[in-house]
Amino acid sequence: MLYAKNLPAWERLARIIASALAVAASFYFFSGNTALLLAGSALGFALTGLVGFCPMCAMAGRRITKDQ
Repeated sequence: MLYAKNLPAWERLARIIASALAVAASFYFFSGNTALLLAGSALGFALTGLVGFCPMCAMAGRRITKDQ
């Protein structure tokens, strides 16, 4: 593997659910380019949940432990 996962399973699931809600909210409350920009950033957040690696967490030195 090219990277070490640094997100526990519960946080990965929470990121995916939160991102789905953010995409839905962006299209509900906004329109046009604003909605697309917000939905795109939410999808990027969901991607970190799907992959299990967050670059910002890695820069902060966060590592996953065995009990997570």
